[in-house]
Amino acid sequence: MTDKRPVYLNLIKIRLPTTGIVSFAHRVSGFLLFLAIPFSIYFLDLSVTSGQGYEQSLQLLQQPIIQIILLLLVWSIVHHLLAGIRYLLLDFDIAVDKAGSNMTAWTVIVAEACIMAAYVWKVML
Repeated sequence: MTDKRPVYLNLIKIRLPTTGIVSFAHRVSGFLLFLAIPFSIYFLDLSVTSGQGYEQSLQLLQQPIIQIILLLLVWSIVHHLLAGIRYLLLDFDIAVDKAGSNMTAWTVIVAEACIMAAYVWKVML
């Protein structure tokens, strides 16, 4: 009996469907939100301890690298929320078929792109 499994798995050649991309990004955004908890607590503690701490936290938040991290964090929040709503709909047997699931995945992608564009337009520029 010969083994027909591949010797290695080339992750670059794998092409995920839209639903797989949304699912993977949902997991990544949840992980990023989890990693952001200690830093969020630090900034909150720094900003509420005193007026000087508040000014220091404002100065830190104006740094370009922190701005990029905040942009990534906002994306994580937006994507995790929208994809979570999509998964709740799937739990209630709404849009479970292939066409409906693909439509809701594209809806999540388009909605998060619109929200992120509005965030960049309003806050970053």
